Amino acid sequence: MSAIQPETADTLPKLLLAQAARWGDRRVAIREKEFGIWQSHSWQDAARHVERIALGLASLGFRRGDKIAVIGDNRPQLYWTMFAAQALGGAPVPVYQDSIAAEMHYVIDHSESRMVICEDQEQVDKILEMKDKLPAVELVLYDDPKGMRHYDYPFLLSLDRVQELGLRFAAEHEGFWEAEAGKGRASDLAVINYTSGTTGFPKGVMISHGALISTARSFLEIEPLDERDEIMAYLPMAWIGDSFFSMAVACLAGCTVNCPEDASTVRQDFREIGPTMTFAPPRIWENILSQSQVRIEDADRLQRALTKFFLPLGMRKARLELEGKPVPGSLRALCAIGRWLVFGPLRDQLGFRRIRSAITGGAALGPEMMQFFRALGVNLKQLYGATECCAPATLHRDGQVKLETVGAPLPGVEIALSSQGEVLIRCGGLFSGYYKNPEQTATTLQEGWLHTGDAGLFDPDGHLVIIDRVKDVAKLNDGTVFAPQYIENKLKFSVYVKEAVAVGNQRPYVAAMINIDMEVLANWAERRGLAYSGYTDLAQNPATYRLIHDEIRRTNETLAPSQRVKRFAILHKELDPDDAEITRTRKLRRGFINERYASIISALYDPAAASVTVRATVTYEDGRTSETERQVRIMDVEGA
Repeated sequence: MSAIQPETADTLPKLLLAQAARWGDRRVAIREKEFGIWQSHSWQDAARHVERIALGLASLGFRRGDKIAVIGDNRPQLYWTMFAAQALGGAPVPVYQDSIAAEMHYVIDHSESRMVICEDQEQVDKILEMKDKLPAVELVLYDDPKGMRHYDYPFLLSLDRVQELGLRFAAEHEGFWEAEAGKGRASDLAVINYTSGTTGFPKGVMISHGALISTARSFLEIEPLDERDEIMAYLPMAWIGDSFFSMAVACLAGCTVNCPEDASTVRQDFREIGPTMTFAPPRIWENILSQSQVRIEDADRLQRALTKFFLPLGMRKARLELEGKPVPGSLRALCAIGRWLVFGPLRDQLGFRRIRSAITGGAALGPEMMQFFRALGVNLKQLYGATECCAPATLHRDGQVKLETVGAPLPGVEIALSSQGEVLIRCGGLFSGYYKNPEQTATTLQEGWLHTGDAGLFDPDGHLVIIDRVKDVAKLNDGTVFAPQYIENKLKFSVYVKEAVAVGNQRPYVAAMINIDMEVLANWAERRGLAYSGYTDLAQNPATYRLIHDEIRRTNETLAPSQRVKRFAILHKELDPDDAEITRTRKLRRGFINERYASIISALYDPAAASVTVRATVTYEDGRTSETERQVRIMDVEGA
C-alpha cells in the first residue's frame, strides 16, 4: 500500500498507518496505566500491533464483512483489535461491559458476531455462560490472562497467541497486510454501535469510515487538536462518543489517547495526565460537581467559608458573560481574587489545569451546571447530536457559549425543523442504516434527513435549543405544555439529587420522583450524626425529606409557576440499568418507570396521601428473589 497522508486517508486503519508513517516512534499514540505506571505506545508500535492482530485474525478465518464483538474497559489492545478488524474489511461491535447477560446476548447474537474479544476473565466468564446460545460465535479471545490458567476450551484464545499467529501468517503471506488494508473504502462499515434502547430493543447503528472521518474533520474545524494534545479514553467503548473521539478524532489529529487503570482511578489518572480536551456526558459532570461539593464540605472552616463566598460570585460573573451582559468592575475584581484563592486550586484538584476545551453532550446539561464549571475557569461547552450522525451535529464556539442552547451546526451540517418542531439533520456523517432493520431505517432516514425524535427551536443567533424528546413533551390538564427533561435537569443541579423523574401529563400539576445521591447524602448524614442502615433508610428519613424539599423549593424559583413541582417522593431504590429503568447511558425509560411506579405516581396526585406502600423485588446473587414492602413518603412543596 503506497504511503498516504492523514488528510487524504478514507478509512480509520489508513489514518492510523498514515500517522505511524508521519511520527514513527517519535510521538505517543496511546497510553495505559498498568500497576500504577503509565505504559506508552508510539504510533509505530500501535501500527505494528494492529498489523499482527489483523493477520492473526485472518489466519483464524476472519474475513471481509465479518463482525467481532468487543467487551471491556478502555484498553489499547481492544482499540487495536477494532482497527485490525476494520483493516480486514470487518466491523467491531462494542458492547457495554456492565450489561446484564440478556442485553449482552442480544447485541452479540443480533449482530451475528463470529468472534468476541474480551478484556479479562470477568467478561470471558459471561460469554462462556451463554456460549451455547450464541451459534454464530466461533472464537472467544481475551487480553488479560489473569485467572484463566486452567481454562481449557478449544475456542478460547489469548490475544498474545493471536499476534503470534499473525507473525507466522505474515511470513507465509507476503503482501497480504498491505493489500487488505489498502482495499478499504470510505463507504465500508467501520463500526456498529447499538443504541441505548429507551423504548425497546437496542438498534444496531451502522456507521461508515467516511461518516466518522467527515464528522471528525468538521469537529476539528471548530476545535483544532494536534499531536501535542492529550485526551482521556474512559467512557464506555460501546458509546459512539468514545468511537468518535478515541479513534476518529485522535487518529485524524494525531493526539494522544490515555486509558485509565480502572474505573475507580479515573479521577486520579485524569489529574496525572492533565488532558487538554475532554468530552463527557452530563452524568460525569454531575458526578464531578458532587465530588467537589463533598470536598468543599470536608475542607477546613476558612477554605469552606472562602469557597461559599466566592463561588456564587464566580457563577454570577459566568452567567453575565454567557448572557452577553456587562460584568461590573467590582465583581470582576472579586472574581480575580477568587481565581487565586478558590477557583484555580479547585480546578487543579479536578485535573483541569491544562484544559482548553471541555465538552458535554448526550443529554441536556442544566444552565447552573455550566455556570459552575465556567466559574472555575473551565471552558465548558455543549454539543448536540446522535449515534446516527456520529455524535456531534452542533457545538458551541468559543465566545459564543449560551446557557440554553447547544450551539450552532458544525461546518457541513444542515439542521431544519419539521412542522411538528422535530429536529432534522443532514450531513456527510449520517449512518448507513440500522442493522437488519430496514423498516426503522426508512422511518428515521427520509430523503437524506435524519429524523432525531427531539423537539427543538432556533434562537435569534441561529443556535439550536433542545426542548425534550418529541414524544415526552407533555401537557397539564389545563393545556399548559411542559418539558419533563428541562425540569429534571434543573432538579439535578442540586448536589443531593442524583436522578429525577418529572410527571404530570394530563394531570393538574407537575410532581417528581427523586433519587438521592448516596455518596453525598452519606457524607451529609455523617456530619449531622444521622444513623441509617442503607439507601432506603436514608432516603425515607424525615431529615432527608426536609433537605430535598428545600432543594426543590430553590429549583421552583427558577421555573414558571405552572411548571413548579408541587409534590414529590424520594424513591426507595436507585433507578438501575439492570432493572431496565434507565439505559446504560443513564437515559430514563419513561414508559417503564411510569408503569413500575404507578402506585407512587397515583399517590402524588391524591391530596390525602402522605405515604404509599410499594412492593419491591430483591434479587440475590444466586438468582433467588423475594418480595418486600416499603413505605414511601409523599411531601408537598411549600409555596409551589
